[in-house]
Amino acid sequence: MSGWRRLDRRTLGVTAVLLAGITVSAGTPIAIGTRSLWLAPAAVLFIGGGVLADYVRWRHTRFRCTAERLEVEFAFVAHTRKSLLRERIRGVDLTANPLHRAFGVAVLSIGTGRDEKITLSPLARADAEALRTELLHRIPEPAAHDGPLAILDPRWIRYAPVSFVAPALGLSAFGALFKVADWFGAGGGLLKWLLNLFGGLSLAVSVLLLLVLALVVGVAGAVGLFVEMWWNHRLDREPGGTLRVRRGLFTTRSITIEERRLRGVELVEPLGARLAGAARVDAIATGMKRDDGKTEAKTLLPPAPRAIAREVAARVTGEPVTDVPLVPHPPAARGGRLRWALLTALAPVLVLLGLGALLTDVLLVLGGLLAVVALPVAVLLALDAYRGLGHGSRGRYLLMRAGSVRRSTAVLARDGVLGWTVKQSVFQRRRGLATFTATTAAGSGAYSIRDADADEGLAFAVAAVPEVLEAFASVPAEASRT
Repeated sequence: MSGWRRLDRRTLGVTAVLLAGITVSAGTPIAIGTRSLWLAPAAVLFIGGGVLADYVRWRHTRFRCTAERLEVEFAFVAHTRKSLLRERIRGVDLTANPLHRAFGVAVLSIGTGRDEKITLSPLARADAEALRTELLHRIPEPAAHDGPLAILDPRWIRYAPVSFVAPALGLSAFGALFKVADWFGAGGGLLKWLLNLFGGLSLAVSVLLLLVLALVVGVAGAVGLFVEMWWNHRLDREPGGTLRVRRGLFTTRSITIEERRLRGVELVEPLGARLAGAARVDAIATGMKRDDGKTEAKTLLPPAPRAIAREVAARVTGEPVTDVPLVPHPPAARGGRLRWALLTALAPVLVLLGLGALLTDVLLVLGGLLAVVALPVAVLLALDAYRGLGHGSRGRYLLMRAGSVRRSTAVLARDGVLGWTVKQSVFQRRRGLATFTATTAAGSGAYSIRDADADEGLAFAVAAVPEVLEAFASVPAEASRT
């Protein structure tokens, strides 16, 4: 495959259909409202110009894959060439939206794990798969542990409604509805119509029912979004040392992570999923954040039963790391979380009470209601956050767990730790606590052991990566906290 090749010519059909869809959806309301005949030739020019521009891109773009490099060249008015060394290629991803699938093509994205990236859009699906295999599979013979690591169980869809996406989608849907109505000056009428749906009920009850309706809409949207994103999900370990995630109902995606980039995994348990006994597994790998900032780009396993998530994490890392008993943190860490949670909950309550004393009794009532709800919730979340604190190690991995609303257990390889940052606030120093942050080139770049015992945490960090903090191992405890 060393000769120059072109992109697939069917890109012209994809562009024509896409632009026609945009023209019809955007132009029809305008044509109805203005009754203008000039929109028809404008639409033809818009579609024709777009197809012509895509023809120029297709006609003057070529690529080739040699034994050493992948090269892409565009030569029209200006001459540009991109080149990637094959030995530096770390990920090759395929994406195909419904239009691409209808035309039998796909978009191929090739990256080095840094800022270097080449996109071939589009290629025939079979050609894209063949090129992906050629670029990544450097070891022809499969290893004994290659094969499927996880396959979606349709029953996991039940975890979609318990995510924070559901209420967000519901409120966003109502907000968009009112925004569109406001464009036509019908915002107030829409609100009255919605409230009249509940007959002679009081205003408070009607608003509550509207919130319930918004939640129902959000749940339906969250389920639909989960199905679109994760249907046909499959996680495989492929020959050549790569992990491949395939997923998607309408838009199919294939994401590849080279295991040489992998520095561990993260077991993520948002509050709703954790209460339902679910967790997801994210990859901690170099270059992932720069390649794609979206959370789902690094997700190896969507929300699934916690036992399955732990099993998948163990298969990816090669060790049963999630069963390690973690070191609990001192009771002083609990007190700090309770104080911060109460202060956070009291701030809006005090604001409402202050404004109520100056303006209206309604704000006083709202402040009291907020205090009754927010203060107990804040205490429960603070206690839960304290119970979630912990750290430990097994084999070549370190474990760091923290969080309540979003509980995360980072499983980080020792050889992926570049250094430690030790911080002590004034309050931490008084209570003998410290926060130890492992810096790494992978994932978010830093993973913290929060509010650990200062002496125990320092001993743990020194033992975890001896060459980094060994100079501090003999420093007296008081000096080491500075």
